[in-house]
Amino acid sequence: MAQYLLSVWHDEDFSLDELPPDFERIHAQVSAFNEELAAAGAEVFAGGLHPAASATVVRPSDGEVSITDGPYAESKEIMGGFWVIEAPDLDAALEWARKGALACEQPVEVRPFQGA
Repeated sequence: MAQYLLSVWHDEDFSLDELPPDFERIHAQVSAFNEELAAAGAEVFAGGLHPAASATVVRPSDGEVSITDGPYAESKEIMGGFWVIEAPDLDAALEWARKGALACEQPVEVRPFQGA
C-alpha cells in the first residue's frame, strides 16, 4: 500500500493559552476520526503541531546554514497538524482526507510519498 501525507492547514496561527471556543467539539471530532483510521489499519502516524511562532527555519546558503526563529511562510496559511496514512490508492486517500477535513473543519492537503 502507498503512504500519503494528509496535512491540515489553518488560515491563522493560534495560541495554546487562548484556544478557540469550538476547540473541544473539533477535538472530539478529530479524536473519533483518529480512532476510525486506527481501526481500519490506515494510520501510520499523526500529530498536531505547536503554533507556528514556535517554528525555527534552518536554511542552506553557499555551504552554510542560517537559523531563523519563527515561521517563514509566504502565505497566511500554516500547517497545524498531519496524518501519515496507508491507502491502496489516491481515491482511498482522498476519502480519508474528506473525513479528516470534516472532522477538523480545515482544509486537508493530500500528497503521496515518493516511491508510492
